[in-house]
Amino acid sequence: MIRILLIDEDPDRAVVLAEALQGKGYTLVAQLAPRELSAKRVQEIAPDVIIVDMESPSRDTIDSMRQINADEPRPIVMFVDQSDDTMIQEAMQAGVSAYIIDGMNPKRVKPIIDVAVARFREFQALRDELKKTKATLSERKLIERAKGLLMRERKIGEDEAYAALRKLAMDRQQRLVDVAEALLAFADVLKKK
Repeated sequence: MIRILLIDEDPDRAVVLAEALQGKGYTLVAQLAPRELSAKRVQEIAPDVIIVDMESPSRDTIDSMRQINADEPRPIVMFVDQSDDTMIQEAMQAGVSAYIIDGMNPKRVKPIIDVAVARFREFQALRDELKKTKATLSERKLIERAKGLLMRERKIGEDEAYAALRKLAMDRQQRLVDVAEALLAFADVLKKK
């Protein structure tokens, strides 16, 4: 069961959406007014998906979405009655997974949520891959700098420097990047004397 947090400024409209959600097999864990929305509240409620249903999104609501995505990203679906290009762009930059204009149609709720969740997961996978790639690149730069230091100080070739780093890492049962970082830190200390 997907746990839904519903944000709606109109209590009557919220009832209709809540019934549509429950009729599709979702669990409505909480319903808040836009002014009650905060990253802390979302963390406390821990929904799988956030649905925002409002006439026109405010800057405060968009800022809340941005903060939620920075702290604990999750799929966000916004149903709005009216909007403009600027607001659409800001919502998407804030991490909204689906932005539906002309309000909420109960018959379309499930496919829209399904697409938003799928899009969110795909985006998160890309984000994770980028983060991993950046970390790997950063580690390689450290290793290259440490190799360069060994080559310069010991007057050895690149292969020999790499072998020395690798042997030290194996002897200490540490990752190669950790040994490279320690070597560079030690070299910095020696330079300061």
